[in-house]
Amino acid sequence: MSYVPKPLSSTRSGPLSGQLTVPGDKSISHRALLFGALSLGTTRITGLLESEDVLNTAKVVSALGAPATKTKDVWQVQGRGLGGFQQPDVPLDFGNSGTGARLAMGVVAGQAVSVEMIGDESLSRRPMSRVLNPLKQMGLQVENKDRETLPLKLRGTVDLVPIEYELPVPSAQVKSAVLIAGLQATGTTTVIETEPTRDHTERMLRFFGAEITTAAGGDGKTRISVTGGQQMQGREVAVPADPSSAAFLAAAAVLVPGSDVTIEGVLINDTRIGFYKTLQEMGADLTYANKREEGGEQIADIRVRHSALKGVRVPPERAPSMIDEYPILAVVAAFAEGETVMEGLAELKVKESDRLAATAAGLEVNGVNARVEGDALIVVGSDRVSGGGVVATHLDHRIAMAFLVMGFASEKPVKVDDTSMIATSFPEFIGLLEKLGARFDAVAE
Repeated sequence: MSYVPKPLSSTRSGPLSGQLTVPGDKSISHRALLFGALSLGTTRITGLLESEDVLNTAKVVSALGAPATKTKDVWQVQGRGLGGFQQPDVPLDFGNSGTGARLAMGVVAGQAVSVEMIGDESLSRRPMSRVLNPLKQMGLQVENKDRETLPLKLRGTVDLVPIEYELPVPSAQVKSAVLIAGLQATGTTTVIETEPTRDHTERMLRFFGAEITTAAGGDGKTRISVTGGQQMQGREVAVPADPSSAAFLAAAAVLVPGSDVTIEGVLINDTRIGFYKTLQEMGADLTYANKREEGGEQIADIRVRHSALKGVRVPPERAPSMIDEYPILAVVAAFAEGETVMEGLAELKVKESDRLAATAAGLEVNGVNARVEGDALIVVGSDRVSGGGVVATHLDHRIAMAFLVMGFASEKPVKVDDTSMIATSFPEFIGLLEKLGARFDAVAE
């Protein structure tokens, strides 16, 4: 059966208003399933993001002998503990999920199983060598040795050796894969960061009962260490609302005149809120309320109202805390008076698409002055954006969602060539925005 794109247009909308919750955080959802499978006993998860990416991870842990099932609103994972996975009789299909695939490589590395990892066309183009290189040092075998992209045939071992590994580039996925493998090695594994990245793995390892240390050195580097052989126990996990999904609603609220939107129970971990800090620097009326802690993570309700914005410089060191939000930030910058300079975006070139080029192209076809200079994106904004363009999404869900948000405030509707991939991360995207008052128009195919 051939792939059929689903184009969609968004059009200028009246004030957006309301109070709602977005689905659970994708990063934490993946980890809850994988760590539950690595633990002894039952892990119960509420608020799991039921997107295609996360559901594929649930299928993967089930194939490895740790069944993930849903009863009413609760997901349960029957853990197998360290070294307890069974040989799967089917390929492990990750669909579009780079996070699921890369973290699972760390899981499989310490198990006596041979697996074939596969993914969709987009994921099969994304590089895996940065994760495979340290894992191979620990003992993971890649049977199709010359491949650095999916499909990959991997063989794990219960005799992993610990390593000390300095990340060549900031990457929470690489850090996490190595730490997960280290949990299954004999001895202490250390990952060295020169810049902070998302720390969900460290927080969740501790939540499941593993001892992990984080130490900042005088050289500006941080050393994260875990000792292998620590059996974790199943836990009750409440997944907070995803700040990356909430970013699209926040952006829509700040751009559409008269809007006032509150997004409840959003994860506000310091390593994930670079987008919201940047909005505030641009002049957005964005506030946090009802701050609290759940499952080792900080959450809050985020209120956003329409605001006049100005261009800013976004420093490269902020990139790890908002790497998924640059397409929607670029759309916001199109409506901000003056120039917005976003630096340190090399990672965007190896996402679901070349997200840097795709974002710049989407801005240009909608009348926005934008250019890429090396690893930087420069957007020259104004209070009026013409819109009217057709955006090539390149099978990238965040490109599709970002430019649909643009259409709510531009003078002419904005069309994206495909929306089918939005289900990989945020299947409720269209419905929630319509609930707030946003307008979409179906496109005749």
